[in-house]
Amino acid sequence: MSPKVLLLPALLLCLMLIAKEVESKQYMRCELTRVLVETYRFQKTLMSNWICLVEHESSLNTNKVTRNENNSKNYGLFQINSRDYCAEGRRGGLCNMKCEDLSNDDISDDIACAQRIQQRDGFKYWKGWNRYCRNTRNLPNLDVTCKLSTLSPIRSPNFY
Repeated sequence: MSPKVLLLPALLLCLMLIAKEVESKQYMRCELTRVLVETYRFQKTLMSNWICLVEHESSLNTNKVTRNENNSKNYGLFQINSRDYCAEGRRGGLCNMKCEDLSNDDISDDIACAQRIQQRDGFKYWKGWNRYCRNTRNLPNLDVTCKLSTLSPIRSPNFY
């Protein structure tokens, strides 16, 4: 085989890895706080719970996928489980979505599902929240670190 033929699969692999990286996002604490409040209109009163949860579930990484002992997987920023809330390879679960859609940089679907989970089961659904965030003394003070009180939802043109 010629060296050019061997180079092609390696090049394709590199391009696939680069494309996967483009689809993921690693947030910083205050950046995600701002996005959740301004773009997705999260309540400020619960924001410390959400940020603590995401920090301990996915380390603020949108493409994290974790395999569990029961062969289910947790997907994305909020580590949403494939057994109950999404289906692998097709739409399904209580959020009626493909699990794979939860592990990219578009967090709108992740947020819709996470809010549904929180309304249904509360934050106790997430093991990371139960272990690290349940005690309010462990919650981040986002007013100090991220100036949470100064944030407000961005008005869309429809609101004028």
